[in-house]
Amino acid sequence: MRDYAEAVRSFELTQTATAALHGNLAALNACVECCDRHVGSHRPALIWEGRDGDTQRYSFDQLQALATRFANVLKAQGVQAGDRVAGLMPRTPELLVTILATWRLGAVYQPLFTAFGPKAIEHRLEQSHAKVVVTDHGNRCKLDEVVGCPLVVTVGAAAGELDFHQALEAAHSVCEPVMRTGDDPFLLMFTSGTTGPAKPLEVPLRAIVAFQGYMRDAIDLQPTDNFWNLADPGWAYGLYYAVTGPLSLGHATTFYDGPFSVDSCARVIAKLGITNLAGSPTAYRMLIAAGDDFSAPIKGRLRAVSSAGEPLNPEVIRWFADELGVTIHDHYGQTELGMVLCNHHGLQHPVQLGSAGFAIPGHRIVVLDEQGRELPAGRPGILAVDREQSPLCWFGGYHGLPTKAFVGKYYLSGDTVELNQDGSISFVGRSDDVITTSGYRVGPFDVESALIEHPAVIEAAVIGKPDPERTELIKAFVVLANGYKGSAELEETLRQHVRKRLYAHAYPREIEFVSELPKTPSGKLQRFILRNQEVAKQQAQQATPASA
Repeated sequence: MRDYAEAVRSFELTQTATAALHGNLAALNACVECCDRHVGSHRPALIWEGRDGDTQRYSFDQLQALATRFANVLKAQGVQAGDRVAGLMPRTPELLVTILATWRLGAVYQPLFTAFGPKAIEHRLEQSHAKVVVTDHGNRCKLDEVVGCPLVVTVGAAAGELDFHQALEAAHSVCEPVMRTGDDPFLLMFTSGTTGPAKPLEVPLRAIVAFQGYMRDAIDLQPTDNFWNLADPGWAYGLYYAVTGPLSLGHATTFYDGPFSVDSCARVIAKLGITNLAGSPTAYRMLIAAGDDFSAPIKGRLRAVSSAGEPLNPEVIRWFADELGVTIHDHYGQTELGMVLCNHHGLQHPVQLGSAGFAIPGHRIVVLDEQGRELPAGRPGILAVDREQSPLCWFGGYHGLPTKAFVGKYYLSGDTVELNQDGSISFVGRSDDVITTSGYRVGPFDVESALIEHPAVIEAAVIGKPDPERTELIKAFVVLANGYKGSAELEETLRQHVRKRLYAHAYPREIEFVSELPKTPSGKLQRFILRNQEVAKQQAQQATPASA
């Protein structure tokens, strides 16, 4: 294992990668990087597991042949370099073929998450001006309600519509890849912000170099690994690091075509011999809740586990070590950045509970105050990327929209963090999530982590509720484990538990027991919804006496 400090000092890009990063290389194609380059290696590229237990394996040679044919299908529909092709499909081989075929034409792939309703789909297609949407029979009906929907290609199309497999079979088998520059986009993503409609951003081809760095140093993807990223390719973490990252390194990816469950997760890990796993804390907390039903069949099978999407609670870290005998590491990133701050499996450095880790080589991550000055250790501020000293930072702004995230040479993430003495950085919360109570600043994540350590709690969300005396008071929304019922006694028990674990002013003065917490489709906690609900309740209560 390489030393982290040495990896940073010796960070050097290849001549090809350097040219790509500066947009000086007009010889890049994502299908070539993620498929053609590895043809003839006799290694699997895709291992697909169906929900009924059927397993199929595809080599890079097979994917190249399929992507070439489907590229000709798209080309016949007028798709050219720079055009958008949207995919609304579950994790099937047809999805990967669609992505690679789009890239082969030098076109831009746009993911549409299968849980989206017609309005969410319509907004994204309207913004992207996609020429073609590729979908499956189960999602096809959503597009009937999309105003201005482009041409649709369907896996299992009804009579009279363009069918994926029929068109594929009839297509020509030769299609040369269209070469582009490092600054040309190959993905069009949409952020899921806390307010306003989702914003589009283009991911340039040079980002592939950064994706590879994450797979190599943070994930520690090795040739002997069987890798599974649980994230859906309809979102950034899945598309960047379940598709682009591993395939660009010539490594197989795993698709499970079914809903996430404890049983399916254990079955796939055992059956396919998964050794390297990546996913979200939401998924991992479900596994913990299952206890021995999950841990017993797979104990000792995993070599490395990585977590992204939300901060990793210390209780989750301890459970994976104690129950599965494997190290799980926390990773931080954004759709706009990819992963940039990690506890690296492949690099040697200190790891402390609650820390998101160190900057991935090729990035300089700093903490800024409100005046844009870099802060020393021990003082919370905004996580920022020094773009002048981060050659792997590829985000250039939102497509067609202004952004306030660029201030001087810095990109401001909007997340509140704190620099530690050892150089690592700890996540505090989204800037809007940090609670100010009686003059103290409290990160909701710390309180949530303390609550989750109690056996009665499965999940928790903590917000600041407006209060005339304290500015805000801490309120917790708690999902209970099976066998526990909400009561005044349990509320007090949880309050005292947090006071003991943290400090006197950080305990939740109010606790509400709920059946579920609001989350994005990718599993990120949406605390702002809870805050808005509390404000609305207060306003209604204040208005009631006056109206009476």
